Amino acid sequence: MRPFFLFAILWWLIGNPFIAILVLLIILYALDQRFVGLAPNIFRPFRRRRLIARLRQQVAINPSDVSAKHELARLLIEAKRYREARDLLEPMQPLGAVESSAEFWDDLGNSYLHTGETAKGEEAIRRALELNPRVKYGEPYLRLASLYSRSDTDKALEALESFRSIHSSSCEAYYRLSQINEQLGRKEEARRALDEALDVYRSLPKYMKRKERKWAARCRLKKLGLG
Repeated sequence: MRPFFLFAILWWLIGNPFIAILVLLIILYALDQRFVGLAPNIFRPFRRRRLIARLRQQVAINPSDVSAKHELARLLIEAKRYREARDLLEPMQPLGAVESSAEFWDDLGNSYLHTGETAKGEEAIRRALELNPRVKYGEPYLRLASLYSRSDTDKALEALESFRSIHSSSCEAYYRLSQINEQLGRKEEARRALDEALDVYRSLPKYMKRKERKWAARCRLKKLGLG
């Protein structure tokens, strides 16, 4: 009801319902970005595109700039341009500068997974975790859980438990655990994982709630779906 009253006030102030709706949407978006974080950042793709263009120029001028190539590949992965990222990362494997970099192997594995080379992707991600089990705050475990969820649920649950051991305060880990339990037909376990996620969220300090809020919201919605 609050958005309706806010819309009525804006309409009264502005005198045009269409402009009032536009202003209301802008206000709601700003509030979401400040306090919730469910809506995507509409400005991020434009910033990312500029960074990609700048890094391409940098790599063209200095092809031996490994850090620029890796950063460019990371941005391409973020933009879901996995094949381009893979083509950049693959030739870098023998280089000493990346051989011991867990971040590099996870990025390479991620690009492999999204271009249909799952065996190579799993191998690269496993190598990243061997170098540093806590790389990227445990995100590679979530990638493995997603991969295994299609073929080996025991391995998927094992990967999620590994992630949860690193991030016991992560609502995302419980959400994904619930997803896999649901795939296994274990609805009670799926529901329990969502309850745990919401308990964790309520116990978090304010500065951590901002990061976990969207996952807590997803857990609430999923819980409604489970009944």
